[in-house]
Amino acid sequence: MQKIVPSLWFDHVAADAARFYAEAIPGTTVTDTQYYPLEGLLDFQREFAGKELTVEFEVQGYRFVAINAGPEFRVNPSVSFMLNFDPSRDERAREHLDEVWAALSDGGSELMPLGEYEFSPHYGWIQDRYGVSWQLILTDPAGEPRPFVIPNLLFGGSAQNRAGEAMEYYVSLFEGARAGNVWRYPDAVGPAPAGSIMFGELNLFGQWFALMDSAVEQDFTFNPGVSLMLQCEDQEELDRYWHELSAVPEAEQCGWLVDRFGLSWQVVPATMRELMQAPGSFEKLLAMKKIEISAF
Repeated sequence: MQKIVPSLWFDHVAADAARFYAEAIPGTTVTDTQYYPLEGLLDFQREFAGKELTVEFEVQGYRFVAINAGPEFRVNPSVSFMLNFDPSRDERAREHLDEVWAALSDGGSELMPLGEYEFSPHYGWIQDRYGVSWQLILTDPAGEPRPFVIPNLLFGGSAQNRAGEAMEYYVSLFEGARAGNVWRYPDAVGPAPAGSIMFGELNLFGQWFALMDSAVEQDFTFNPGVSLMLQCEDQEELDRYWHELSAVPEAEQCGWLVDRFGLSWQVVPATMRELMQAPGSFEKLLAMKKIEISAF
């Protein structure tokens, strides 16, 4: 089971976005759709009655959830998704990278143009038509293998220069977590002082994440537009991570919380899908902050 699942917030277009990714990125499939109930919705949700609530899709086996909601939150580049095109696994890796770049560029905008960089012979950072950011990189085949999809956390704005602190915190918090390779700025670059993290790797529950301190002043930071859904085996595990992670009490709602760095999490039971099939489950969830499994 993929323990941590990125969830992306869309303004009424989650199903369209999931179909777009299925067409743009090879090996991507839409795997499940859940719907809003017809009754028991809050006033601002009534327009969604019977419509898509979440649309799940997988990118080469890596699971995402697209949330179909309103304009309350927008995704931004503070969380992006690195796609690793590895020539040791795919002899046409560069060609496939270019094809995905062209598809994601349709209606999108470049954050870093596709080209040669010191860290890769072929790399680019794109924000697609839905606002989701992707980093496409031709990886070094001599390096340690990495999965095709790696979420990348960019510490900028109010979270500037906290990547190192976050890495230490998450390693101490999550069972079996470990740091991977870490590259630091040798000299100050923009708002990033010497010694801050240029690029670092973090492994949580066998899943790789990347962390970076921004070298450019940013007017954005983490928000609920991208949240990390942490699937817990039982109430004890859920309680432990909820109490450790939650740092903004007013943000607690329906299993959602915000940690000390501003990153949004959904701390949920692994059986959440089954629990939500019970009559009245949606109304019960709306009344909760931390999820209580027995209440379903």
